[in-house]
Amino acid sequence: MLKAYKYRLYPNEEQKNYFANCFGCARFIYNQMLSDKIDHYKETKQMLNNTPAQYKEAFPFMKAVDSLALANAQQNLERAYKNFFRDKSIGFPKFKSKHRSKASYTTNNQGGNIRIEDGKIKLPKIGCVKLVQHRTFQGKIKSCTISMNKSGNYFISILVESADETPQLVERKIGIDLGISDFAITTNDLGETEKHKNPKPLYKSEKKLKKAQRSLSLKQKGGKNRNKARLKVAKKHEKIANQRKDFLHKLSKKITDENQVIVIETLSSKNLMKNHKLAKSIGDAGWYEFVRQLEYKSKQKGRTLIKADRFYPSSQVCSSCGHRDGKKPLNIREWDCPTCGEYLDRDINASKNLLALAK
Repeated sequence: MLKAYKYRLYPNEEQKNYFANCFGCARFIYNQMLSDKIDHYKETKQMLNNTPAQYKEAFPFMKAVDSLALANAQQNLERAYKNFFRDKSIGFPKFKSKHRSKASYTTNNQGGNIRIEDGKIKLPKIGCVKLVQHRTFQGKIKSCTISMNKSGNYFISILVESADETPQLVERKIGIDLGISDFAITTNDLGETEKHKNPKPLYKSEKKLKKAQRSLSLKQKGGKNRNKARLKVAKKHEKIANQRKDFLHKLSKKITDENQVIVIETLSSKNLMKNHKLAKSIGDAGWYEFVRQLEYKSKQKGRTLIKADRFYPSSQVCSSCGHRDGKKPLNIREWDCPTCGEYLDRDINASKNLLALAK
């Protein structure tokens, strides 16, 4: 079983400079190889099989960084091509930007050259870097990804291979309807219904964020004050993202701990985001990330996750008698079934219908 553990890093100035070189070289080789692949295909209509080693003579500065950082950049590019050929809607591989793309690189453990000892992690070419290991792990380190966020903090994500754990099976089943005011409405096979309020981290922090963004827009480019203002905006964005992730992790953990079969509706966030009235709220909710967390946590714990067809009429069918009453506008939140007279709450009714799909 593979599992990732993320920790905060505290590099010294020399190590920060080395990381900056690795970030830059990984981005450079990705863009250079992508550019050459595009040009080669235009000329020959064939794919170019290029590797980082072919560029080191022309660009000797790449010899100063971890060669595996470059090799993993190549793998990322190849993966981007495969994803594009598998599903054109993903889009063609894009060039990486110094300012917009994530600053990171990945290296692999070869012969124990990555290991944790005495509150530090030993990394290829740079030696021991201080880290805060707030939780330990058992297993073999396969690889690690070093990254820097917009506010200048460093992190390391360590991929660990460990023995598969025998999952503890539970008996419960649950249906989950996703919403905006209430993030998730759940009903289990005991008939227990719960509405999980949406914390709306962006909405709650929007005034402070806008104020910081206005301050940034007034600062002169290249000045120290502008950089301070940029860091302030970055930290507010990170706080919002961390609040959202914390909520999603806690809720997905609770659901996967307590239920063996989980049924959730399939929503097209991309299409729903086209509705300008809902786009900000949908983005703030983090539906896609929640489903992603349910997927990997269900796999780790031996749970069954069922994603209902996106056209499944969960809110149109009476969960009591099965009568289908047709589509209703979003402002209709409750009604009485015209066939059996049952009072129906739109979201609770949908969660009950999703629960019925549990095998």
